[in-house]
Amino acid sequence: MDNNIVLQVRNIEKSFPGVKALDKINFAVKKGTVHALCGENGAGKSTLMKIINGIYRPDSGEVLVKGQVVDITSAMQARKLGISMINQELNFVPEMTVAENFFLGKWPTTAGGRLAWRQMRQRAKQLLEENNLPYSLDTKLKDLSISDIQLLEITKATADNADVIIMDEPTSAISDKEVDVLFDKIRELRSRGTSVIYISHKLDEVFEIADEITVMRDGKVIETRPANQFDKNTVIALMVGRELSDTYPKEHVPVGKEVFRVQNLTRRGVFHSISFHVKAGEIVGIAGLVGAGRTEVLRALFGLDPYDSGEILVNGRSVRVRTPVDSIANGVIMLSEDRRRYGIVPVRSVKENVTITRLEEFIYNGRWHRQKEIDRVSELCQRMNVKTPSINTDISALSGGNQQKVVLAKWMVRDPLVFLLDEPTRGIDVGAKYEIYKLMTTLAREGKGIVMVSSELPELVGMCDRIYVMAEGKIQGELQRSEFSQEAIMHLAVGQ
Repeated sequence: MDNNIVLQVRNIEKSFPGVKALDKINFAVKKGTVHALCGENGAGKSTLMKIINGIYRPDSGEVLVKGQVVDITSAMQARKLGISMINQELNFVPEMTVAENFFLGKWPTTAGGRLAWRQMRQRAKQLLEENNLPYSLDTKLKDLSISDIQLLEITKATADNADVIIMDEPTSAISDKEVDVLFDKIRELRSRGTSVIYISHKLDEVFEIADEITVMRDGKVIETRPANQFDKNTVIALMVGRELSDTYPKEHVPVGKEVFRVQNLTRRGVFHSISFHVKAGEIVGIAGLVGAGRTEVLRALFGLDPYDSGEILVNGRSVRVRTPVDSIANGVIMLSEDRRRYGIVPVRSVKENVTITRLEEFIYNGRWHRQKEIDRVSELCQRMNVKTPSINTDISALSGGNQQKVVLAKWMVRDPLVFLLDEPTRGIDVGAKYEIYKLMTTLAREGKGIVMVSSELPELVGMCDRIYVMAEGKIQGELQRSEFSQEAIMHLAVGQ
């Protein structure tokens, strides 16, 4: 046994109904290194990490911590063994405060067995100050954004003095500035001898921070090498098992009449005088830094949040949007950046998640037309290339990328006119992203109008026809495709 190896798995296998998720996996992490794990959604990365973290039990194989075989049966036991994990799909209790969240599952107690509230608050305050986080101890998590909660989860994981920290897509919802802070933290942890398993689909990040890279595909380890022996094209080819002809399959689509217009939309204290338009066949981007108000605008347009003034026009007709029902009735739908909270019903099947938006198409005249529902869902899942054992499989068993395709299928069953897409490729791999991009191009070709909010500037530059840039709740400028560059977008995004 190499004394430098702090964590190892040998011949790990894991199956779910109809799917072999892991096939004889061998994987080792050295002390004081950052080991990146790359692969498409469904490759088995998160399943392997959940076995290491005690959330899943392997069907066979063994896990070794510091050379000793261990049987990890829970995340609490994993923490005691020095393993901490930040999950891709954030797990938190919305009604808990910031202070309580730091100690979930490890409450400090007094000698009399009571909760040590004073100690807990002092430690929570110290963690916030050390990491320059501006949150109140008593703020409930339900009142924070996904990026806020992501930063708190990162802080919580790194505060445990763990030997191994698993980070599953830790930057999927945070800004570039916050990524820099995270990477400084990772480098500090590495210098102290802590190991980090880093899972990300953002290969620029992988090559910036990783010492070693392991590529997985279809539940198997394909290759492990030092990071300096890989390049991005090699990693992508190993991940998908094929060459992607173009990262962004943008096509020139004839632009039709205007299908969506927003005029002077205002929500006091959040955004002000937002005006933009979308034509049939256009993909229009909205760029900006975290906190610029992009998501808040989309939420108001979809009826999730109220707006104080302004006008929304669909096909030239003014509509009043008070609730999502109003928006959907007018042919406007929204994909949320947080699919787990707002996009899917985790305890229901793929089929039920797809048809939930249009039950009247399958239940009428006092009958449930089961075969019609099965045929429609099967057709959509085939069109979206959803990888699932069955349309009756629980959606929670699918990878993030396949869940996102199901969310899109859920809205496509209604044949909407305008798609509001908030971070549509957040947390999914390059192969799944490519398929989402191709679908967006197909929708544009069919005459749909698409509004895409994204924090990934190459994605906006690669896929959009026009880009509006927001800063501090206002639109700072509009860029035509001939004017696109990441530098031009950032210039506007910082309010210049």
